Amino acid sequence: MDGKTITTTLFTNGKIFLSGVAPGTNAGLHRPPTFASSILIRGSKIQHVGSESDEPIATALAQSVTVRDLQGKTVLPGFVDGHMHLMLLGQSLTKLDLGKCKSLDDIQATIRAHAAANPDVERILCRGWMHSMTFPKQVACADLDGLDVSGKDRPILIDTKDLHSAWLNTAGIKELGADRWADVPGGTIERDEATGKVSGVFHEAANITYVWPYLAKVATMEQRTDAIMAAVTAYHAAGYTGMIDMAMDQGSWDALQEALIKSAGKVPMRIAAYWLVKPGETAADNLKQVERAVELAREYNSKTTPDCRIVGVKVICDGIIDACTAGLSEPYSHNAHTEVPLWTAEQLEPVVKRATEAGLQVALHAIGDETIRVVVDVLSRFAKPELRPRVEHIELASEADAKRLGEFGITSSIQPVHADPAILRAWPKLLGEHRCKRAFPYRDFADGGSPLALGSDAPTAPHSPLGNVYVSTTRRSYRELEYETVVNGHFALGLCEAVAAGTEGAAYSCFDEGRIGRLEKGLKADFVVVDMEWEREKLVEANVVETWFDGERVYAAAAAAETE
Repeated sequence: MDGKTITTTLFTNGKIFLSGVAPGTNAGLHRPPTFASSILIRGSKIQHVGSESDEPIATALAQSVTVRDLQGKTVLPGFVDGHMHLMLLGQSLTKLDLGKCKSLDDIQATIRAHAAANPDVERILCRGWMHSMTFPKQVACADLDGLDVSGKDRPILIDTKDLHSAWLNTAGIKELGADRWADVPGGTIERDEATGKVSGVFHEAANITYVWPYLAKVATMEQRTDAIMAAVTAYHAAGYTGMIDMAMDQGSWDALQEALIKSAGKVPMRIAAYWLVKPGETAADNLKQVERAVELAREYNSKTTPDCRIVGVKVICDGIIDACTAGLSEPYSHNAHTEVPLWTAEQLEPVVKRATEAGLQVALHAIGDETIRVVVDVLSRFAKPELRPRVEHIELASEADAKRLGEFGITSSIQPVHADPAILRAWPKLLGEHRCKRAFPYRDFADGGSPLALGSDAPTAPHSPLGNVYVSTTRRSYRELEYETVVNGHFALGLCEAVAAGTEGAAYSCFDEGRIGRLEKGLKADFVVVDMEWEREKLVEANVVETWFDGERVYAAAAAAETE
């Protein structure tokens, strides 16, 4: 404990969650967990889980031990977010949230009010735009011009909710030099049809290649490290003790290392990262990025830096359905458009082969059914099941491909918060009712034997792990509780199954099940105390009371702190 006195703490009179299944195994729809009544912590490790009559606990009680009465509350393993974006989350916490807007008028009014209330900020950064808010209008920079206070014309930059697109005003285009940007593979720069000038909206690789790096560049190192620590603090409050970053790049990695230096090597979060491989002009360009991940993984791995390591590579293989950029086997219903793939199988193969040869994990983003088919083909041919390859999102999978995930040992990395019915209202128009019947088929993944890992994709969506579990088990909205629509209820997960997928499942997905994800003797004392009833419909009433990391409390709700 870094020179500190090793303390022993006994938590009694609680409900200590035990999934009863081995890591990498799904609990099933109906299997209930078992609950112990006590958990004994010594230093940073779990010493025993059981009842007060057990010999290890009786022995501890006869010695010097701090006893904490849980008063019937539930103790879950610390949640591990299976898919999120650390730097982007931290930065988003200070951005104007447009998530509640319903129309272009709402967006403009919200920005106008924010600009008036914040006259001294250098630029106006926003998040949470959904294409459905402005559909069918083709928005452009002009729609954001003139929203600033009188005498000012600051850059306005808006992220879509999914982070796959950005929307800038004219001042933003000028500041970024976007009028000089060239098209990039896998990306779209929208231009005025009459003049050919940049219109202010950038999609997929164009956003990742140009907008993301610019925003990182204009942020000081202090601002970036502060963003990381703010994200960690927010995650503690939600009940997380681990996270898997799914788009790590050099700027974010440098900031993370600086944050570790500033905190004397101790950022209280288990961080595993997948290095983002962007589509290059040539195969050599792509492989150069893989080699950077290989180089970093040699230095930062489970043996050298277990709490901050590079575990694999991530490739974004298609876009999203709301922006009509996901790869589908049939054209979109409303416009008969078929999306050109961001990565072809031929482009993916060398990346997957090289990463696998180097012992890295491979994570492939695939949302549309055609892209899912392609990535499962590639992973089944070139990845090794023992390296636990994974597919991210898998929102519209065919029955055959859902089955193949389990057959080839591919992890289903899912974000139930994206299945929230409140944000799927446009899907029937975009896809047709027949394809919506295959939306988010989690039950198929689980029953087919694909290991499940739950994540939030924050900041593209709310990062509450209990909200995530609610949507996965009820298939109802956590964003709009009054919205009663159920989306494909037959694809729901069981409550024990979903909690396990968000803890031990996510840990298993990045080879950390030997340290975290379960409440078991010898594992790290990472856990969360929750005031809750064990019913899926009651999850909306659950509250995180405390979060513990390495045997130390890192978050306490106000009520818990007051009882100290």
